[in-house]
Amino acid sequence: MNALAEELNSSLGGTAALRLLSDMGKRMYFPKGILAQSAEAKAKAKRFNATIGMACEDGQPLVLSAIKEGLPTLSAGEAVAYAPTDGVKALRARWREEMLLKNPGLKGRNFSVPVVAPGLTAAISYVSDLFLNRGDLVVLPELYWPNYRLIMVERKEAEIVTYPTFNAQGGFNIAGLETKLLETGKKQGKAVTVLNFPNNPTGYSPTTKEAAEIVAALKRVAAQGIDLLVICDDAYFGLQYEKGLIAESLFASLAECDERILAVKADGPTKEEFVWGFRIGFVTFSAKGMSDAQYEALVKKLMGVVRSSVSNSSAPVQHLFLKALDAPSRPDEKRKYRGLLADRYAKVRAFVDRTALPPALKVLPFNSGYFMSFECVGISAEKLRLALLDEGIGTISMQDHYLRVAFSSVDAKDVDALYSAIYSAAAALAKA
Repeated sequence: MNALAEELNSSLGGTAALRLLSDMGKRMYFPKGILAQSAEAKAKAKRFNATIGMACEDGQPLVLSAIKEGLPTLSAGEAVAYAPTDGVKALRARWREEMLLKNPGLKGRNFSVPVVAPGLTAAISYVSDLFLNRGDLVVLPELYWPNYRLIMVERKEAEIVTYPTFNAQGGFNIAGLETKLLETGKKQGKAVTVLNFPNNPTGYSPTTKEAAEIVAALKRVAAQGIDLLVICDDAYFGLQYEKGLIAESLFASLAECDERILAVKADGPTKEEFVWGFRIGFVTFSAKGMSDAQYEALVKKLMGVVRSSVSNSSAPVQHLFLKALDAPSRPDEKRKYRGLLADRYAKVRAFVDRTALPPALKVLPFNSGYFMSFECVGISAEKLRLALLDEGIGTISMQDHYLRVAFSSVDAKDVDALYSAIYSAAAALAKA
């Protein structure tokens, strides 16, 4: 059991609450991870807060005008009525259209109508409810979003097995992924993995060549008689900043690619549409040979999970977002905001490329998304985070070996000052 869970259980010692906790309740804890570190940064990081995955300008979140102006425009039914368990029908259909527009590779492929979940976290959690048993092995890269552990290990009692995220050439470690999938597939007769691009925490997206090789590797695993669940976590979809990178979701290539591969797309407007607090996510399924009736059966199973947890997702945000999708101002504003993020990425890239790196830090490959990460060499990432926090700078430490920096929330004019401070703090720690 996780040490934090044991600490909480100890605090409840002698109470009826502890005696009444379920096995999962006893395993639950609030990790001292991104959210806890972000809370500390909110109180102390008065200079730069590079912790949370939002895009800000002058300290305020970016927001599409259609969202800001649309809040008072909902009818009574849109504002307070229940939404269907699987989501507002018009929004589900509209998001499916968006998927096809953004992923031309999906044209002609059959896949389910997206189901609405209360956020992308819930989307992944609900998929885990459907497909993970106690003791199941889930294959993840070594650098993964920490919430996967809370969802899959603490909630579902599955086990995570990892492979090095990058190969010796600094590209995505496709061979490591394939090897682990074969190992786990032969042990349990099936294999499960999550592919999260752009990756959180590294900000890495595969090249188009790597993407094709990933799909080929998954097909080779399936050819060994192993059923594969491949969850495409597309939280940061569309935020690539270099040429030659995959522009579509891997789901576009995996949809209907093999009878043994069930591809699941977990996505939503959180980052794509700059609505972090809306808590709208979508779940979409595809596998070769599945009929519409079979997709409907799978959707109804997912609806059972939704019904038994939150009953239905929030109606007003679904209606408001549906209106925003058709707002004339949306395309130009999205291009503008994406340009802001691309400019921040370019500033970070220029700094790390031209500035001598202290021996205590190693820049991990990054080319997209909201983040980039350093590997800490010979120093504690947590000690570095705390040292920066004392200087009014918020960052995220992970596994005590990596420091994640959310350049998405730092104005371009402040990038050099932020990274200079990180380099100086790392160098000072190494000398201490």
